[in-house]
Amino acid sequence: ARPAPPPAARPATSAPAAPRAPANYDVDEPIRGVRRNMVRSMSAAHAEVVPTTLMDDADIHAWSPGEDIMARMIRALAVASAAEPAMNAWLNAKEGTLRRHARVDVGVAIDSAEGLFVANLRNVERMDAVQVRAALNRARDGVKNRTLPPEELRDYTIMLSNFGVFAGKYATPVVVPPCVAIVGAGRLHHAVVPVLGGLETHRIMPISLTFDHRAATGGEAARFLRALLDDLQRAR
Repeated sequence: ARPAPPPAARPATSAPAAPRAPANYDVDEPIRGVRRNMVRSMSAAHAEVVPTTLMDDADIHAWSPGEDIMARMIRALAVASAAEPAMNAWLNAKEGTLRRHARVDVGVAIDSAEGLFVANLRNVERMDAVQVRAALNRARDGVKNRTLPPEELRDYTIMLSNFGVFAGKYATPVVVPPCVAIVGAGRLHHAVVPVLGGLETHRIMPISLTFDHRAATGGEAARFLRALLDDLQRAR
């Protein structure tokens, strides 16, 4: 008989969605604030970046119950960036320069009623899981309370979107220049996987990696993704 799926861990990955203001229909509203900045950054990304996306699955069957998903993701980004620095970089196409970073500053996409914020979690390569969670909570509180200073919303070296907390397994996340790469984590689900001697039901995290092909090769992106998956699949 097929084994029953193990109980899902409590989703400690994201705060509840922010309440939405009532929509005003059939009205041309000026785009201001965060949404205006989103228009500018997405337009620049579309005009400049040559995006390519790789997709794969992380088998997280070895995780402990209740493990902090976002902390694991962010720490795995640091590990993968050390293994393949080409993704943790800035491209300046006008000057013809590429800067690979020793530090790992993760720009975490945070959804809000006002629009999309990208908070910079600096030097995550120096943090343990508890420190990562504390930094993430501070960033989310800062977005919620509108107290996050402007310098904490820029200069990240690589980006992360946890879109799967809402819906969707795979995506083509948008790389915002000068960054070279963004990782997207899809909706966790259970899947039947072949193992020696039969079948088991494992917990799976879909991963999407979009990179700027002007700045990195497919091989570099694939090596980064392999290192990311290997770290995510380890028991802690």
